[in-house]
Amino acid sequence: MATPLASEAKSLFKSIRVVLAVSGVIALIAGIILLVWPLKSAVIVTAIFASYLVVAGLVYIGLGIFSKVKGGWARAGHIVLGLLYIVAGVIAFANLGVAAATLALVVVIFIGISWIVDGVVALSLLGQDGSRVWTLLYALLSIIAGIVVLFSPLYAAAVLWLVLGISLVVLGIVQIVRAITLGKDAKNFVASVNADTAN
Repeated sequence: MATPLASEAKSLFKSIRVVLAVSGVIALIAGIILLVWPLKSAVIVTAIFASYLVVAGLVYIGLGIFSKVKGGWARAGHIVLGLLYIVAGVIAFANLGVAAATLALVVVIFIGISWIVDGVVALSLLGQDGSRVWTLLYALLSIIAGIVVLFSPLYAAAVLWLVLGISLVVLGIVQIVRAITLGKDAKNFVASVNADTAN
């Protein structure tokens, strides 16, 4: 007969397995879609982002119009910001292909700049860090990677999208395997709890 603790543990393991399995399947499907239809999936991501901009714009306009607590300038600022969001969302929807390419370029350029800054910061900490060789190696690789990305942003965007797709496929498979193996762990745990309470 199962004890209350064993029943609760079994229920918890089942919930975790479901979450792992569902997230694994979603990641696997998303990764396959990214790899099979990279341009279409980039357009879909851009459409989702454009939808977010329109919704956020409407929320800001609502805050500006209906807020009784905020002063006049704050309300006007919310309305202007909301209008800017809506305009950006509509422009993105007008030509999703160009918007997707622009968004990818902006993200890749941001990553390149952040890698260069990260490398410079690592170099500034060179005297304070315990392992100088690893810090120097990391700083140089980070700066070089950032420069390469900035000088070939289109290639970097394509590679980034490919790496993202492969990563999602691998992570999805790992999550599904974890969900399957967690079932065996749950049975063993419940059996050990029942054995302990029986003694």
